[in-house]
Amino acid sequence: MNPFSHIDLRVTNLEKVLPFYEKFLPELGFTKTYHSTNWKVFAAEGTLPSVAYFAITEDVSHSPNQNLIGFWVKDRIEVDRLSQLIKEIGGRITSGPQQFPISPTYYAVYFEDPCGNQYEIVHRLN
Repeated sequence: MNPFSHIDLRVTNLEKVLPFYEKFLPELGFTKTYHSTNWKVFAAEGTLPSVAYFAITEDVSHSPNQNLIGFWVKDRIEVDRLSQLIKEIGGRITSGPQQFPISPTYYAVYFEDPCGNQYEIVHRLN
C-alpha cells in the first residue's frame, strides 16, 4: 500500500495560481476535481478518500519557504516536456532540467509555482 494520502497547499493568491495548477496537476494524473469555495482539490483516478489528492487554499499570510514537493516521472523526456509546460503556464524554473550529482541517473528540474512554492520533477534509475 502506498502510504501517501494528500497535500494541503497554501498559496498567497488563489486566483493567480489556479490556472497554473489546472494545467499542471492533470499532467501528473490528478484529473478529478472536487472544488469548494475555500478548497480546490485535484485527485487521482478512483474514489476519495482512498486516492491521492492535491488540495489548494488561499492564505494571504502564507510565505513560501524551503519545503519542496517532488514528483516522479517515467523518463527524462517527461521531465523535459513538463519543464516546457511549467514555463508556458507561469511557473519559474530555478534549476535544470539536467543531470544532478545526487546519483548517476538523477535527472530533474526544480521550479516554483506563481506564488513561490517549490517543486521538483525527477526521473532516475535504481
